[in-house]
Amino acid sequence: MSINLLKQRLKGISAINITPFTENGEEINELELRRNIKHLVEHNFEIIVPCGNTGEYYSLTLKECKTVTKIALEEIKGEVSGLVGVGYDAKTAIQQSLFAQEHGAHGVMVHQPVHPHITEKGLVEYYTEIANSIDIGVVLYVTSEKLTIDGYRELMKVENIVGIKYSVRDPFLFAETISQLKDWDITWVCGQAESWAPFFFQSGAEGFTSGLVNIAPEKSQAMLDALKNNDKERTFKIWNEIKPFEKLRAKYGDGNNVAVVKAALNLIGKNVGNVRPPVNPLNDEDKNLLVSVLKQWDYL
Repeated sequence: MSINLLKQRLKGISAINITPFTENGEEINELELRRNIKHLVEHNFEIIVPCGNTGEYYSLTLKECKTVTKIALEEIKGEVSGLVGVGYDAKTAIQQSLFAQEHGAHGVMVHQPVHPHITEKGLVEYYTEIANSIDIGVVLYVTSEKLTIDGYRELMKVENIVGIKYSVRDPFLFAETISQLKDWDITWVCGQAESWAPFFFQSGAEGFTSGLVNIAPEKSQAMLDALKNNDKERTFKIWNEIKPFEKLRAKYGDGNNVAVVKAALNLIGKNVGNVRPPVNPLNDEDKNLLVSVLKQWDYL
């Protein structure tokens, strides 16, 4: 039941929560994490993704991943679908997946491995081994062109894969991939958030991921509504409102991605701390640009 529900809910917004830290960055600020998750639940997002990239997954220890997962699923209380990010080596990813399943997650999102030397066959085996270890849904986070149509066809044999979070910035390749896999009953999700969603929806995406939801949930929801209704004028009106924020996140090869979201939350009075290395907080120039954007949105 939860697998089919997750597949349907992926046709909306996958809200990727941040991970608040204490002032010195040494620990997770559990109170603010609970508040962050409650904020997303109260704004009616049907999928929340703890341990995603916006949640600084690769800056967390394995113990902290468990803490984030447990707290997020406690606050979700089964009202929405928890889609927990998992990764590292296959054994660790399986342990994280089983932990998520035991605590009520509807699915896991498997981060693309950061291993520098990956083969397509090895990647297919990695995904398959993880998916076969659990009974809940699996979403694959695809960030490279390593998987070809042949690789995807092998993954079609895995019954509990319900979606692909596609994060290769190539709508043409995306459209071609979907056209050759029409017989695969999964949900294709734009993994590049609001700034790329209009282009990927034209190519076959049915949902998108968002870190913007942490600061401006109504803008994300307005974008989804416009896309679902094929209202191009409204879509690009919202797109232009969001563009300066997302452009700032994309600076330094996306190095600002999480730092901008956290800085924005701190500026409007939240207490979510800074990012951890190897990411750095915003410099003064970027912070001033962010202040300007938030003032345009009447958030400051």
